Amino acid sequence: MKCSKVFFFDLDGTIYHGESPIQGAKECIEYLQKHKISFYFLTNNAMRTQKQIVKKLETMGFSNIQEEQVFTSAMAAALYAKKKNRGNRVFCIGEEGLRMALLQQGFELVDAHADQVVVGLDRSADFTTYTKALHELQQDACFIATNPDRRVPQSQGDLIGNGAVIQMLEYASERKAEIVGKPTAVMMEEALQYAGIQKEDCIVVGDNLETDVLFGLNNHVTTVFVTTGLHTKEDAVKRNIHPDWTISNLKELWNI
Repeated sequence: MKCSKVFFFDLDGTIYHGESPIQGAKECIEYLQKHKISFYFLTNNAMRTQKQIVKKLETMGFSNIQEEQVFTSAMAAALYAKKKNRGNRVFCIGEEGLRMALLQQGFELVDAHADQVVVGLDRSADFTTYTKALHELQQDACFIATNPDRRVPQSQGDLIGNGAVIQMLEYASERKAEIVGKPTAVMMEEALQYAGIQKEDCIVVGDNLETDVLFGLNNHVTTVFVTTGLHTKEDAVKRNIHPDWTISNLKELWNI
C-alpha cells in the first residue's frame, strides 16, 4: 500500500461480526499502525460510547486503538442538534452511546415536553417508548435520527436496524426525520472536522452499499467496498452502485 491518506473504516460487517473479528481485519489495522498510516473507525452504530467500542476491539485482539480514533453517528447527531440550536430538552431513544453524546453536548434528557426527539437504535425500546416519541413529534418537536441502516450485521443473523425504526415513526407521525449518519453530507462534514482533514485526504471503507459506499460516493470521496458484511458484488450490480474499489478481504487494501 502506497498511501498518505486517512482511512475511515466502518465497524459492523467490516471490522467485526457481532463479537468476532472479520478475517483480515486485525492484520490490516496492524499494517496501518506499523506504517503509521492514519485511520478512524466511523460507525453508524450509535449504541456504544467511544470507550465501549475500544474495549470491544481490545477483547477481539486489536491493540493500541485510542478512543479519539472512534467517531459515531451518535456523536454526529449530538453535534448537529447543538448547532441547530432548537432547544435543550431532548426525548432520546437510544442506548448509552447516544445518551452520553447528547449529555456531553449539554442537552437535558426528558420524558415529555421535548424540543427535539433524537432516535437511535435501542434494543430495550418498546411500544410505550415509541408511542411517547410519537406524542412528542405530534407536538412539533424536531425529529433527528442517527442513521438509516436497514439491518445490523451479526454473526448469528442480522438485527433490525435503526432505519426500520425511523420509517415506523415517520409513517406514524407523518413527519420526515433529519438523518445525520452515513451516507449523509452531515456525517461527512462532522467526521472531517473531527479528524481535521479535507475530503481529498480520506478514503472510506465499508461493507454496506446503502450507507458506507454511498457515503463515500455521494460526498466525492474515494470509496472501497469490502464484501465481508451486509452486501455482495451482485448487490452492487443490482443497485447500480459503483465503488472505486471492491475487495473481499481488508488485507487486499495493501494492493490498492
